[in-house]
Formats: sequence, structure tokens, C-alpha cells
Amino acid sequence: MSDKVTIAQAFIQALPHARALGMVLDRISDGESIVSMPYDVRFVGDPATGVIHGGAVSALMDTALGAAVLSHPTAPASTATLDLRIDYMRPATPGQRITARAECYHVTRSVAFVRATASDDDAERPVATATGAFTLERPVGAQA
Repeated sequence: MSDKVTIAQAFIQALPHARALGMVLDRISDGESIVSMPYDVRFVGDPATGVIHGGAVSALMDTALGAAVLSHPTAPASTATLDLRIDYMRPATPGQRITARAECYHVTRSVAFVRATASDDDAERPVATATGAFTLERPVGAQA
């Protein structure tokens, strides 16, 4: 198992909300991550429709974005969300797994810029999109 996979898995498992939501790291590569969570009636926001609460989708996307930052070739020691914007496009289909695909597309000395898309089984119609900025804490002695 590569260092990036180990780091990203440890990152996700260290987050109590990620464990509680059943998040799974599906894939990680240089500056990209795919994180998913199963449908669970405990996370339903509207009992009449069975739709997952937007807060659970938000947490999934924030986690996937952080994992993408940690897997970037600049290898930050840690990261934290500075700014996050989520646009909800449609309700997730009840009963379906939600998957967030995140990309760290630009890095400065101290900030990483990221974007993500969350979808259910209909990947052509996103549930939500996100953009954000994350801090970069460099390992001691590392150069930008």
C-alpha cells in the first residue's frame, strides 16, 4: 500500500463524522480522490422522501477534498478547510450510494484549491458540486 493511500485512509478514519457516515476511500492518486458513503436511513433529511440530508453530502465532499489535497505531489503534512462552497443540483436518489470525486487543481505556497462533484448512480447528473480552499502545512524542512 502506498504512503498516499495510507495517509488518506488514516485521515478519513481520524474524522469521527467520516466514520459515523461510513465513508470509504475508493481511490487516491496525485491530487485526486474518490470517497463514497452508503445510503443510510439515519442520514435522511426528509422522511417523506427518504432523501439524504445535505449536511451529510457536504461532509462527504469536504472529506474528499481534504484527501485530494493530502495526496497532492507537494505532500503537505496536514490540511484544513479555509473556504468551501457547495452547490446542490438535485436530491440524491434514496437508497443509492453517494460518491464524491475531488481534484486538487492548483497549489500555492500555503493554499490548495480544490473542486469536487458528488453523484449517485446517475453520474451524468451531479447531486452537488463544490469548490474550496485548504491550508497547506508543510513538513518541517520541506520547500514549496
